[in-house]
Amino acid sequence: MLTFKNYNIADWFSFYRIAAAPLLIVMLILNERNLFTWFLLISYCTDAIDGFIARKLQITSPRGSQLDSFGDQITFILGLVGILIFEYDFIKTNYVLIIISFSPYLIQMLIAFIKYGKATAFHTYLAKLSAIVQSAFILWLLFFEPVYWLFYVMIVIGILETIEEITLIFMYDNWVAGVKGIYWAIKDKRRSKKT
Repeated sequence: MLTFKNYNIADWFSFYRIAAAPLLIVMLILNERNLFTWFLLISYCTDAIDGFIARKLQITSPRGSQLDSFGDQITFILGLVGILIFEYDFIKTNYVLIIISFSPYLIQMLIAFIKYGKATAFHTYLAKLSAIVQSAFILWLLFFEPVYWLFYVMIVIGILETIEEITLIFMYDNWVAGVKGIYWAIKDKRRSKKT
């Protein structure tokens, strides 16, 4: 995945999020909230761009899906760390809801690693919606202030998306990329005949 041979333009956009992680960590250490938030915004923008480019130019690949997922996970974690450092009072006030919403995600990651040896890269419609809502909430919180209705929407969509991901893991014996959702998985020929 991190061998650069034959990377296409979409892969490079995905790789940016991985390469930007050390820079974001330095900004966290230096307590540079504004710089961190702007660079986090750039990372979120590359997430919106890479998939669109891959589909438009018809250069989708399992490697690209893995790069995209890995970059998404790193960016998501760094966004959470940013909130923890810069908005500690918000975390302290809402830690129970955050734990409730984050726990299924950890379970889903564990199931995926046990079954496939790596994270999923289904890229469902629900996952895309969840990513948009998460990034909007995190950026608004870091740039301005918490928007609680968006926070609750983010939690609900995140839990639903994680339940869908876990369901898809059990529907596929082998790792696959690019499943739009459970409805499409039922018709997918790549799906295990046992399920």
